[in-house]
Amino acid sequence: MKIRVTKEFTFDCAHALFNYNGLCKNIHGHTYKLFVTVIGNIIEDVENQSYGMIIDFSQLKSIVKNNIVDIFDHSLILSNRHRNPNNISDFQEVGKYIEFEGQATCENMVSYFAKVLIPILPKEVELFSIKLYETPTSFAEWFASDN
Repeated sequence: MKIRVTKEFTFDCAHALFNYNGLCKNIHGHTYKLFVTVIGNIIEDVENQSYGMIIDFSQLKSIVKNNIVDIFDHSLILSNRHRNPNNISDFQEVGKYIEFEGQATCENMVSYFAKVLIPILPKEVELFSIKLYETPTSFAEWFASDN
């Protein structure tokens, strides 16, 4: 029997959209809400410390926090197509500027997060979906079944 579990995360970061004809061409920030859902079978081995779970929530938290949240939180994301981010180092902590291949959109972020998580999740679970809220009313979703 397959079960899905979801862990929620929050982080803040800024971005600007390259070649965009609207307000989002300017650097601005969001408080993102990230939902990561994995699917797997309940562990039935009574000797396993995760007995009765598909994954320990603390393990999922650690994986996502270390590989996504800690990297993106309070960072600036810009497309690698922006021509002149020369002075970013003047106000950005080293490692907190992320040069994104393509556009720094919510859609591309969920796609990138999936690529990061799929190879590092424990073999007992699979990535089922990712939902990323950019604002309280706007989000992008990634589903394994669609890819």
